[in-house]
Amino acid sequence: MHKKLIVILGPTASGKSDLAVKLAKKYHGEIISADSRQVYKGLNIGSGKITKKQMMGIPHHLLDIASPKRKFTVAHFQKLALQTIKKIHKKDKVAFLVGGTGFYIQSIVDGIVIPDVGPDWNLRKKLEKKSVAELFVMLKKLDPVRAKSIDAKNPRRLIRALEIIITTGSPVPKLRSSVFSAMGHFDILQLGIKKSSEELKKAIQKRLQRRLTGMIAEVKKLHKNGLSWKRLEELGLEYRYTAQYLQENISQQEMLDKIQIESEHFAKRQMTWFKRDKRIHWIRSQKEAEKMIKSFL
Repeated sequence: MHKKLIVILGPTASGKSDLAVKLAKKYHGEIISADSRQVYKGLNIGSGKITKKQMMGIPHHLLDIASPKRKFTVAHFQKLALQTIKKIHKKDKVAFLVGGTGFYIQSIVDGIVIPDVGPDWNLRKKLEKKSVAELFVMLKKLDPVRAKSIDAKNPRRLIRALEIIITTGSPVPKLRSSVFSAMGHFDILQLGIKKSSEELKKAIQKRLQRRLTGMIAEVKKLHKNGLSWKRLEELGLEYRYTAQYLQENISQQEMLDKIQIESEHFAKRQMTWFKRDKRIHWIRSQKEAEKMIKSFL
């Protein structure tokens, strides 16, 4: 059997994890998470990490593999994900790559070569003096493609993207298939979960209400365990606004409103990224997914 990789992608709150578990169960598969916050230990409720019970016995990889005190890069992810896909294929199982981090997914699907650029502390100091809006304008000018998918309110991400572009003199990514030479090629099927903006809005709202108490407790615990407020804010969305609320910079209602609005904007940015890839098959149900997987396998 030719080696297969099935990608399940979609915006935040679209139900990727749930669908992936059902499909992996049916098609003898294992799941690799492609989520830039679920790699971190302790970021469970705010990042929407799947629970042991929800996994229904399906092996999940690349969850809880990094300390939130240190930055985990797309280059780290790519290396580990390729190794994991190889291990799953050795067991004659189907590998499912599941998540919403477009850059992580593209690093595997297109074999992007990620430049191994070390930190330039002088450049970072200069960039840190700029506002988030100024950083975003700079990135838009230097790398409009990356600007479309990045969290435009995350200074750490913006500075890192600019650091790579300025240091290498060219935008990321550079495409090259030789990343896979050590792997051997595999066939890829990309399935995207299609939801209307109204459906997503309701799903985000529902999820937020369900997570609220646990999320506040989680952020308190992370801070108590040595994660600075600055680092928590850098982790984005739920972590940013819960940290601001716990520092008494905003009220609980403001926190909820901000998380809701920013999550909707984030979902929009994710869709902008995914829509550029014409190879993605958009599905609205498990039945549609099964039909496509059956002919793919």
